[in-house]
Amino acid sequence: MNQPLPASRPTKLLAADTSGIAEAAALLRAGGLVAMPTETVYGLAADATSGTAVAGIYAAKERPSFNPLISHLPDLASARRQGLFDANALALAQAFWPGPLTLVVPASSGCTVSDLARAGLPSVALRVPAHPVAHAVLEAAGRPIAAPSANRSGRISATSAAHVIADLEGRIDAILDAGPTEVGVESTIVACLDGAPRLLRPGGVPREAIEHVIGRPLVIAGDAGHAPISPGMLASHYAPAARVRLDAEAPEGGEAWLGFGPEGREYPASLNLSPSGDLREAAAHLFGYMRRLDEMGRKTIAVARIPEHGLGEAINDRLRRAAAPR
Repeated sequence: MNQPLPASRPTKLLAADTSGIAEAAALLRAGGLVAMPTETVYGLAADATSGTAVAGIYAAKERPSFNPLISHLPDLASARRQGLFDANALALAQAFWPGPLTLVVPASSGCTVSDLARAGLPSVALRVPAHPVAHAVLEAAGRPIAAPSANRSGRISATSAAHVIADLEGRIDAILDAGPTEVGVESTIVACLDGAPRLLRPGGVPREAIEHVIGRPLVIAGDAGHAPISPGMLASHYAPAARVRLDAEAPEGGEAWLGFGPEGREYPASLNLSPSGDLREAAAHLFGYMRRLDEMGRKTIAVARIPEHGLGEAINDRLRRAAAPR
C-alpha cells in the first residue's frame, strides 16, 4: 500500500555563508528540518531534543522503523553533557574527534536527547563531525542535532544539494548548500557501555587505529552473545517489563492502557499517544509513554490500534518488537 506523503512545504536553498548558517540554525531551533553537509554525506538535521522534530525526520525519509539516531555536537565538552564517558570512550573521543567516529555511551542524568532519537534506550550515540559548515551550524544551534543521511529510506545517500532536492524537495524546510561532500564511508560506531568496547559498525576510522588507542582488541558486534546497541542494528530496542497486547479495543482487568485518537471514555493507568490522531505526535510520545506505563507496575499494557500508514508503520514496527516473546 502506498503511504501518504508528508504535507508539501517550500524547501529553501541556503548558501553556506554566515547568513545561511544562522538561518539554518534558527530553523533547527524552531523544530524544522534542514539538510546540511558533513564530511561524508548530507545529513537530514533536526533538533535531537525534540521528539516532534525527530519524528519529522522519519516522516520525511519514510523510514520504516525507529532506530536510534546519532546526535551531533560541536565539541567533546558538549558531548560529555549528554553521555557518560569511561576511560576508553574519552581516549577515543580525544583521538578521533572531530571526525567519522560515533561513540555509544550511557546517557547522562542530564541528557537532553529525546526518547525518540534514542529509541527508548538508556544509551546515546554521539559524534563530533569534522565538516566546518556542520560545526558552525551545531555551534549556532546550541543543542544536539540528529542527522541521518538526507535521502528517502532505501535510496542512495546524498552527496550534493542537488541530490537532496531530488529526494526531499517539498518535505523539508531548507538545504544548506556547501557544494559536493568529500564522499567517504559512514562513521565507525563503537559502544563503550560495559568496560569492553565493541565495534558495532566499521566505517571511516579503521579498527586497527581504534585498537591502538585503547590498547586491546575490539569486541565485534555479535561476538560472545553481545547484542549491539546502535543505529539500525537492534532487533528489539525497548522491551518493557510488562507484557504488551496490541490492537486492543479497550483494557481488560488490571491492564494499563496506551490509547490513540479520540476516545469515548477514560481508563485508569492510561495515556493517549495523540488524542487528535496525529501520527507525528504519537511517534514523539511513544517511548516516553511506554516507559511511564511500565513504571505503573501493571502486568500488561494494552495498546490501541494504530493506523498502518505513514509514521504508523514505524510506530507499529516498534510496538511489535516490544510485544515479541522474550
